[in-house]
Amino acid sequence: MVGQVVVIGAGVYGAAVTAALTRRGARVTVVDAGAPGGGTSGATFSWTNSCGKQPRSYHDLSVAAMHAHRELAAGVPGSDWYHEDGNLEWAADADGYGRLHAKVAGLLEYGYEARWLSRAEAVRLEPDIAAAELPADGIAFFPREGWIEPRRLIGHLLSYAVSQGAELVRDDALTGLEVGGGSVRTARLASGRQFRTDAVVNCAGPWAARVAALAGLDLPMRNTRGVLVHTSPVAVAVSRVVHAPHVHLRPDGGGRLLLHSHGIDGAAYVADTGEIDVERSAIDRVLDAGRRLYPGIAAATVENVRVGERPIPGDGLPVLGRVAELPNFHFAVSHSGVTLSVHAAGLVAAGVLGEDRGEELAAFRFERFAPTSR
Repeated sequence: MVGQVVVIGAGVYGAAVTAALTRRGARVTVVDAGAPGGGTSGATFSWTNSCGKQPRSYHDLSVAAMHAHRELAAGVPGSDWYHEDGNLEWAADADGYGRLHAKVAGLLEYGYEARWLSRAEAVRLEPDIAAAELPADGIAFFPREGWIEPRRLIGHLLSYAVSQGAELVRDDALTGLEVGGGSVRTARLASGRQFRTDAVVNCAGPWAARVAALAGLDLPMRNTRGVLVHTSPVAVAVSRVVHAPHVHLRPDGGGRLLLHSHGIDGAAYVADTGEIDVERSAIDRVLDAGRRLYPGIAAATVENVRVGERPIPGDGLPVLGRVAELPNFHFAVSHSGVTLSVHAAGLVAAGVLGEDRGEELAAFRFERFAPTSR
């Protein structure tokens, strides 16, 4: 019988796992080296989707996760973190259109909602967009996709969990795990606090490999940086996620927009101070692309630039569930964590408490990496 569970990390995964465990009656302590949502979860585009994810098992997991977000938000009066207004996407050249058409065809074959729009139809959805920037047709629209405000979701999940007896420990990093007799016995924190535990759930995102190593496990990760540009408030109607060839954007609350491009991610670097900085020219290019697409934001300035570290397991797929050789150690780590968090957390929490979720998690087990123990 599992009594005390220690969850490592208080981002979207950690908060969702903590809430799911608490809902099932477990005693939970969730610990974070910083503030809840202060890591990757606070620096993410947070687009909810299964748009081209492969293999099929990953696609199906993501679709189920989108449904879980929809259900959670519908069941909480006044919920304000979930926005399901769709996603527009088009390409810049023939090669790009070939890839986009192949993606849409594959999604339709899976039963995923997608359709093609003309320029006029897209402008009806986004009246403030510059029509001249759009192709005459061939604009893909995915109506069930959307975006989430991660910190608001984290706040809701942790508030619920704490109200039900969970303990939140912030600004106190995990420094050690005592392993003996084939299980994790104790978690040690930088402050000197120790917790006896019946189970540990690794929700440490980009630092998941370090946490795994404390338990003698080798988790391959290939993390990447992601750069997000937050504008000042603008009087422009942007209602949904937009993936244009040179800029990706979405609303960001308070009249602000969130901008991204693949190119800007490579412009992040370690400055002489040791801090992560971003080349100003790359920021300007993204902002200029946003202004061309939405002329009404011509006067917008850059209010904030955030650099997050995306947690990506070695093969790109999520790592979820218990470890066979250390069965009270569990993972909830992936890219696309905002999309997967609520649904995957329920599966992981069920496994922590002894329910058999083998079929649903089979493709995402840690054992696929053929790990070695120290």
